[in-house]
Amino acid sequence: MRTYPRNSPQAAARIVALMLSSDGHVCSSEERALDRLDIAGQLGLLPEQFAQIVQTLYEDHAIAHAPHAPMAGQIDTTLLAALMGEIDSPALQRKVMRLCVSAASADDYLADGEIALLASVFNAWGPARAQAAVRHDTQPGVMRGHARVASTT
Repeated sequence: MRTYPRNSPQAAARIVALMLSSDGHVCSSEERALDRLDIAGQLGLLPEQFAQIVQTLYEDHAIAHAPHAPMAGQIDTTLLAALMGEIDSPALQRKVMRLCVSAASADDYLADGEIALLASVFNAWGPARAQAAVRHDTQPGVMRGHARVASTT
């Protein structure tokens, strides 16, 4: 699989493209969502550039796997972690998560591949990760600066 510069629009677009193709195909409702939500523009790309990234993803997949095998379930966790590792900006991660949810839900159906990829993305970048980093030095159940004094009755 090709690499893209860290936190680049191309690296972000590839994760969204993975979501679009994770159920084995890109349907017309997903294509309409791309246009309606201006997913390419939100990532700083022209629609043609986003389409090229999708095409490149399919080419890389065809080289690495059987050409007619669906994309869903074909990307191993190590490779997926490496691809997601190209994005370490929290703001860009949040944007990509939002765009992935929009793309996956565009056809009003979440396929197994979409659910699995969303789970991977949220496990890697989701709010629980960020909150765990903030709370690592606090007492369980007590947020920093929010300790309570026991009440008496």
